[in-house]
Formats: sequence, structure tokens, C-alpha cells
Amino acid sequence: MSEENKDNILLHWYSSRLKLVLEGILVGIITGFVIVLFRVSIEKLTDAVNKIYQMIKVNLWAMPLWIILLIAVGYLLGKIVKSDPMTGGSGIPQVEGVLLRKLDMKWYRVIIGKFIGGTLGIGLGLSLGREGPSVQLGAAVGQGVSRMLKKIKIEEKYLITSGASAGLAAAFNAPLAGTIFALEEVHKNFSPLILISAFSAALSSDFITSEFFGFKPIFDFKNISPIPLRYYAFIFIFAIIIGIMGVVFNIALLKSQTLYSKLKWIPDEFNAVIPLLISVIFAFWLPYVLGGGNKLIMQLTYIHFSIGFILLLLIVKFLFTMVCYGSGAPGGIFLPLLAIGAIIGCAYGNVITNMFGINTMYINNFIILGMTGYFTAVVKSPITGIILITEMTGTFNNFLSLSIVAIIAYLTSDALGSDPIYESLLEKFLANNSKNEKVRIGNSKQKFILQISVCMGSYLDGKKVREVDWPEYCLVTEIKRGSQKIIPNGNTGISAGDYITILTNEDMAGKVNDKLMYMSQDKLYFDENKS
Repeated sequence: MSEENKDNILLHWYSSRLKLVLEGILVGIITGFVIVLFRVSIEKLTDAVNKIYQMIKVNLWAMPLWIILLIAVGYLLGKIVKSDPMTGGSGIPQVEGVLLRKLDMKWYRVIIGKFIGGTLGIGLGLSLGREGPSVQLGAAVGQGVSRMLKKIKIEEKYLITSGASAGLAAAFNAPLAGTIFALEEVHKNFSPLILISAFSAALSSDFITSEFFGFKPIFDFKNISPIPLRYYAFIFIFAIIIGIMGVVFNIALLKSQTLYSKLKWIPDEFNAVIPLLISVIFAFWLPYVLGGGNKLIMQLTYIHFSIGFILLLLIVKFLFTMVCYGSGAPGGIFLPLLAIGAIIGCAYGNVITNMFGINTMYINNFIILGMTGYFTAVVKSPITGIILITEMTGTFNNFLSLSIVAIIAYLTSDALGSDPIYESLLEKFLANNSKNEKVRIGNSKQKFILQISVCMGSYLDGKKVREVDWPEYCLVTEIKRGSQKIIPNGNTGISAGDYITILTNEDMAGKVNDKLMYMSQDKLYFDENKS
């Protein structure tokens, strides 16, 4: 690496920091318009599909034509995913892979493929959500803006994160949750710079979507009173139950993909046909389970279902979600898992109100708690779960109980050895596409800047630069401590709270990043596993 090349990259990086906020706003505005069009497209197609089913009930002769059309659409979805695997599934694991420098993403192909595929799959009734595609669409917009402005790789990484934040904010009218999710789950770094950039993008995208959809929260719960403290024993028990069921969700979701891979008698392009044909049955028998589940969640709050019917909804929604996501069709798991959590909460609330004479008004509270706990147990992002459900329901009355459920569900899931679902899905995606040139990344002639934060009690905390077994092909260029910027030498100490800037080759960035993240683990864990 020449000194001139190194200096040019670093100088460009330092001089560009102040532009990130404005670029984040630009990414947010564009993402906002894209997601507005995406949401409107899904809603219009959903309304049209409902009218088609109403027409088929009267004119049964149209059923064969409709089935042929669904088979054709399923095949189209399969071709979209096969032509670019980055467009399949949720999209959030792929975005994480891009940020970890393990995957490449062609932003224009993702925007086109994910938009069309997500609209068709979700709009036709598959149990998939718009939030995963929205996050990936926003990330692709961020990459596109970066490429058009000819930004260096570290700035591109920040703009991708900002786009992901804007995507979730626009999908759920939840800018704060979008920001925290992008930091806690996608970027996995709480640096002040990326925080303000991502938050600016989320706010600007929320401004755009609010102009079209208004300021009402996604789930407009009314007259929600906090659960009295004397009932908190029921909350503790519920949190453990929801945590266990979240682990079941993760296991089943990964297994569903494996089962599809064993269907050798059907070409991969036809995998999405299976859930589309199943959706026809549910359209006439149990339409509540179709789609992401936002309408189902609200119906649970004002329609009194029997316990038996609630359990039926739970089983069918759960299994249908597995069938839909396992097929690889473009669509997320956010909304379906929130719907499943809400159903579990509704069932639990009905049981305890019937058995212990608790006021039935608190059933809606358990619906909210169910969404929070199930999300946390599945995704393993408790802060995002708390803030997301608070923003989506528009009430702070349950903040204490939400936090308790999120923490206990997280600990329960962790105790059972469940990994965060998006990390597991990323590993599976990488394994399935290890030889696919369309998703591989790496150029030894390009340089890449990494930034890591030093956590208290980590392997790096308290060491001198020369005492660290740094990965190959990496150069420590700066240590930022508060507002102080330190040009390090071998005797420079590293402290908790430091941000370390490292220069490496692009093709090695993924491996270097993995090693540096590993060094962020607890000292004892690192010492026991470094071999």
C-alpha cells in the first residue's frame, strides 16, 4: 500500500464527515418516496386480490384462470430470486452481509427486483411483511446515492446504514425505532457519527411518508391503561413463555428453508408457487392469516374470538409463515412475527382473564406485550423491540411492562442457545451462495476503512497497540477518544469507549472485520476461544 494512496483515502474520509448528515437526509427523502410507492402498490394489489376472490365466489369458472395466474406469478418470483439471490427473502440478512463486506449488492437490481417481487408476493396474500424489503430498498438507495456521488467505501457503508434506518422508519412510521434497529441490529455500532446520519435519514423518510399516510401510528390502540403492579407475576410468566416460543420460531424458520432445498422434484423457480396456491385455500377458509398481519393484529383488539379460534389462528399463521418464507419469495418476517406474538398475547390474556377474573380490558395490553416479547426473542434486539412497539402503538403506558417482557424474553431465548434470526439467516445465505459470483465481493487493489468501538471489558480494553495480535492486512490509523484524535504508535494505550480506525484491503475487509468484532468479546470468552 503506497503512502500516497493511503493518505488520499484518509484525507478524503476525514474531509467528508460533515457531509454525511446532508447525504443521510438525501437518502431518507429518496427512500421515503420509494417506500410510499411500495406501500401503496401493496395496498392496491391487496384490494384488487380481495375483489377477485369476491368475484370468484360468485363465478367459480374463474378459479382455474386465477390458479394459472398464481402459478405464473410464483414462477416469476422464482426467476427474480434466481437471477439475483440478493432479492430473495427478507433482505435484512443481505444488508448485514454487505456491511460486513461478505456480500456484494447491485443497488439498481435490488431496487427493481425487491420492489416487484415484494409487491407481488405480499400483495397476493403471502404471510410476509413489507419491513424487510423496505430496509433493503432503503439500503440499496443509500448505496446508489453513494455510487452516484462517488463516495469512498466507509462513507458508502454509512449511507447504506442510513438507508436501512430510513426504510424501516418509512415502513412503520417509526423513525426512532428505524434508527435504533439500524444501529443495534444492522450496523452493530453506536458511533455518534452514524447515529446522527441514520437518524437524519429516518426523520426525513418519516416526513415523506407522514405527508402521504398521516401521523397516526400503525396500530392505533385506544384507551390502553397500564397493567396494575399486582398483576406483574402474570407478566413474568408470560415473558418466559413468549421467549420459549420465539426460539421455536427461529428453529422452524431455518428448518423451512432446509425442507424446501430437499424438494428435488420441483425446480427452485417454482418454490413460491406452493404458498401462493395454499393462499387460495385460506382466502375462502381463513382469510385472517393472509398478508403480513397488521389487519389481524387490530382485529384481535376489537373482535372477541374464542380461545379455540385464537389457537387455530396461531397454528395456521405460524405454519403459513414458515411455508411462505421458506420458499425464498421476497418478503420479510417482521410483521408476521409481530402478528404471531400478538396472537400469543391475546390467547394468554384470554386464559388469565377467564381463570383469575382479571378485567378483560388488559387483553389488549398482552397483545402489545406479545409483539414486543416475540420480536425480542426472535431478533435478539430488545431496545429496538421496546421502542418499535411503543412507536407503532402510539402509547407509553406500557413502557415498564414492555421493558420487563423484552428483557426476560431475551434472557430466556439466550439461555436456550438461540442465535439472532438475521445472523442465522445470513450464515445460511452465505453457505448456499458461497460459489455464486453475483454475491461475492473483493478487490485487492481497493482500500477499505473499518471503524470499531472498544467496549468495556473487551479483549482490546487496556492493551497497548503493540500488544494486540492484529489481523493481517490491517493498519491502525487513528484512535478517537471523545473529541481527541490520536495518531497511534506501538505504545499508545487502548481504552473502553475508543473508536479505532483501520485501513485494509477490500477483499480482506470481511475477515478483518470478523476478527476485530471477535476481539470485542468478553476477555475470558476471547482467551478461551482464540485458538
